[in-house]
Amino acid sequence: MRMAKLAVVFDRKEAESRRSQGVNVFEAYIGEVLGRAGLPFEWIDSPEQLNTVNPDVAIAAFVREGATSASELWKYAENGGALIGLGNLGGLVKKLKATALQPIQPGYAILPEGSSAADGRPLRFLKATPWALAADNEFSAASLGTIGSLPSSDSHRADAILEFKVGAGTIDRWSVDILNTIVGLQQGAHPVFEDGIPAPDGTGAVDDGLLKADDGTTLDWELDRITTSTGQPYFAYPYADLWREALVGHILRTALKKGLALPFIGYWPDGVGGVAVISHDSDGNEDEAGLATLEILKECDIRSTWCMIEPGYSPSIYEAVKADGHELGFHYNAIDFPWSEEQFTSQFKWLQDAIPNVPLVSNKNHYTRLEGWGELFRWCEDKGIQSDQTRGPSKRGNVGVPFGTCHPYFPIAWCDEQNRIYNVLENGFMTQDMDLGSWADSSIIRPFFDIAESVDGIAHFLFHQFHIYRREEVRAAFRAVAKEARDRGFEFWTGQQVNDWERARRKVQIVSYQDGQLELAGHEEAAGLAVWVPLPAGEEPVAGETVIKFGVHCCKVT
Repeated sequence: MRMAKLAVVFDRKEAESRRSQGVNVFEAYIGEVLGRAGLPFEWIDSPEQLNTVNPDVAIAAFVREGATSASELWKYAENGGALIGLGNLGGLVKKLKATALQPIQPGYAILPEGSSAADGRPLRFLKATPWALAADNEFSAASLGTIGSLPSSDSHRADAILEFKVGAGTIDRWSVDILNTIVGLQQGAHPVFEDGIPAPDGTGAVDDGLLKADDGTTLDWELDRITTSTGQPYFAYPYADLWREALVGHILRTALKKGLALPFIGYWPDGVGGVAVISHDSDGNEDEAGLATLEILKECDIRSTWCMIEPGYSPSIYEAVKADGHELGFHYNAIDFPWSEEQFTSQFKWLQDAIPNVPLVSNKNHYTRLEGWGELFRWCEDKGIQSDQTRGPSKRGNVGVPFGTCHPYFPIAWCDEQNRIYNVLENGFMTQDMDLGSWADSSIIRPFFDIAESVDGIAHFLFHQFHIYRREEVRAAFRAVAKEARDRGFEFWTGQQVNDWERARRKVQIVSYQDGQLELAGHEEAAGLAVWVPLPAGEEPVAGETVIKFGVHCCKVT
């Protein structure tokens, strides 16, 4: 079985035209989605090039809805290609004997069994444009899944996926605009300029007059939260990760239908059962709090990330932190000081002077302060900060995955920066200190590991040194996190380790795969790399040798 040739059709000229008129083209995020999944692919600048490159599988990420584009896309499928559309392909709707229906925004999709780790649970999307098929449609091969404005299937009146047989090939069209949904969930639907909408039950008063990351969340307080046995509410569904998984799984299955393999690079090194991160914010800057934190970290054998806020600890604490193998990072303060690049620069300079010759890889903003869209990422890029941890909950009632993800990812810029991908890895957290009364309780620990485990993401917990020093309840919660992680086979990494690994694995290229023989390039720095190959259609999975990745049985190739 040979390797499938995967291509992404992205009309760059049309994208430039849209952006020049102030329109975002977040469809460019397909590169980040495939890059995170570790799939080999190539870009095609226009549909006209599609029939020259002639890939086995093509994703129509962004194409102009004109007659010329439609003709080229049709010709590609007719000649045996497998085309996948993501809420688009309007230029083909009549040719495929269908009618575009009123868009649904937002809504929920119930996908076919095995499409993702959601297991039939409705997935929230931000926009979908469904089609209705004509009664005499000779192209229709299958209608899969359903979508509607509410999670309940009673509201679902349209198909999630339509599969068409065109000549020797296929056209699969998703009703959901998956790429804009992922971006909107992770980064918000618009820049943060005002307070968000508070939770009706009073547990998430984000309208506190302080602009924060969670003012821009696009989840629903009532539809997207559940509670633990103690009544603690949390956002339980990593929708962005599940949409990534559903799309990647669809691509893998499409290749398998053509008798082709599409190998991909595993999220974590071979043998790593999962990754957990513990980070701290040094609010208060008491040396005694730093010492108490070092003590419990040593007791639990954990390396963590220390985000430092001015004026910081005594030099002896920094030396002890470094000696024990922890990471020192930045904690930008825009609560006591203005939100500005000047303040970011000034505070970062203070930290550089306080701990000279220490690489400062990670940042987390104090109180998750955030304004606008990409300012923070630009400031981080300018200072050489490679990873950010700001995107997390600021309230008791929005812990969990308020941005629909527990994966590290590279964010996308607004159209004023040409929707480029920022060179800053976002590694958000799930909760701050537990069992403080006004904050979430420790009943969330197991559910949070369940979330991370279900999508191979990161269980990231924030503990302030201030509370570790003062509260036995917080120390008990810390130990509970450590035990839960170890019981499940998770490893504790620092933010820097996550960043270094992700960047190393992104450099790896799958050059070729043929009948079990794999060729890689750029893998020298990614020690322990695992590559997975979907099992050929009809081949029975073997217990202990095959696992399910992206809803597909896969075997590991080393």
